[in-house]
Amino acid sequence: MKIRESLAQKITNNFIQQIESGQLTTGTRLPSIRNTAESFGVSKNTISDAYDRLVAIGYIRPRRGSGFYVEAAQPSLPTIKPEHFTEAVDLVSLLREQLNQHYEVRAGDGRLPASWMESTDFLKYFKSSYSKKEQQDEFEYGQPQGLLSLREDIARTMIDRAITVHPDQILMTFGANHALDLIIRHFVNAGESVIVEIPGYYPLFGKLRLQRANIIGVKRTIHGLDLAELEQKVRQHRPRLLFVQPMAHNPTGTSMSLQNMHGLLRIAEKYELTVIEDDPFGDILPRSTPHLASLDALNRVIYIGTFSKTLSASLRCGYIAANEAVIRSLTDIKMLTVVNSSSIIERMIHEMIVRGRYRRHMTRLRDKVAKTSAEAVSALRQIGLDCLQPSTGGYYIWCTLPDHVDGKILASKASTQGIFLAPSHLFSLPDNEVESALRINIAHAKHPRLLQFLGDEIAEKNKQ
Repeated sequence: MKIRESLAQKITNNFIQQIESGQLTTGTRLPSIRNTAESFGVSKNTISDAYDRLVAIGYIRPRRGSGFYVEAAQPSLPTIKPEHFTEAVDLVSLLREQLNQHYEVRAGDGRLPASWMESTDFLKYFKSSYSKKEQQDEFEYGQPQGLLSLREDIARTMIDRAITVHPDQILMTFGANHALDLIIRHFVNAGESVIVEIPGYYPLFGKLRLQRANIIGVKRTIHGLDLAELEQKVRQHRPRLLFVQPMAHNPTGTSMSLQNMHGLLRIAEKYELTVIEDDPFGDILPRSTPHLASLDALNRVIYIGTFSKTLSASLRCGYIAANEAVIRSLTDIKMLTVVNSSSIIERMIHEMIVRGRYRRHMTRLRDKVAKTSAEAVSALRQIGLDCLQPSTGGYYIWCTLPDHVDGKILASKASTQGIFLAPSHLFSLPDNEVESALRINIAHAKHPRLLQFLGDEIAEKNKQ
């Protein structure tokens, strides 16, 4: 949903247009806030806000006791222009597009629409839930390891996943990506080998490249990792870490079989490999879902969970569960890099859990994901995309394209029509070949424009 432009921003844009067109030249004094408010028929606060924005982006400068003056016909900061998918093929292009949101049809998005999420006004709810003393406490630095009451909630929740963990073995983070960053900083030195799934989670590849790691890809199949390839590459490269997303995998939507999990842990034990289990959809998967952390008892496995995938993408809150020695080290890195996480957000989530609101939201979300996923699979098959992997509880469907359809070219063409697609090459590495495919978000899979575009393209290619 497009956010309506505020009055202050409209007035800001009006002044920008006048400055850039030369109607207002450098050194020109702007009308007073009062006069400008009367001219636009708005409040003085609105004009004050607009002037503040113009100052912040370098178009005007305040002079104490004199007013506001045009700083330059062309501001010192460059105008930011959209970088569309046709020109963006690097590891951060997909993330950039998801954040900037240039496209109307967002089939390649990694997140669910805001309308699917808990719509409560968190701040209003927070204010009504605590005394003034408790609210004041939240403006102080919190515990480096995170809010104890929420860590206790998480420890109880993980019992349902057959994972026994003490609150002291849990570290709160700013979402799963922050958790991955802390782990990489702790374990990975420049030049060291690490193993990832292919196709896999592209932001992880970017973080590892920033750390100058030697990234080794292992094929992800419908049942999990290719264990023969995994063992061969472990013997060859002797990595310290293996990053996996066993259940409701991003991007393929598949889940590891129990047999595959046991085989993976056997290899990890044999070669002293630490396994990072990323589980973003743990809260909406069935209780019977197996986890590496439960099979391993957090011996070689470090477990990552998050609330950002289930509550709101902008509500950055996740956690790491591991043995206490690892948690102590990661806590130290967290303090050095970000001091601590947000106790305000953590307390909000704790209150949602203890009051039963989070559980009710998960029930609704779980049902909606299941229903929408089934409908999405049916719609995609009707337009000729028969070779696809239905979601196993997450948000993604992996659609293998016909042999004569190039996903990268298809995505580029879609972008010219306002359709955002995520082709398979973005989830791979240069040394690893992947099938031509699309990751499609179930929430956008039934959009008429998407289905029309994909159907027409497939039919056209079939004629050739």
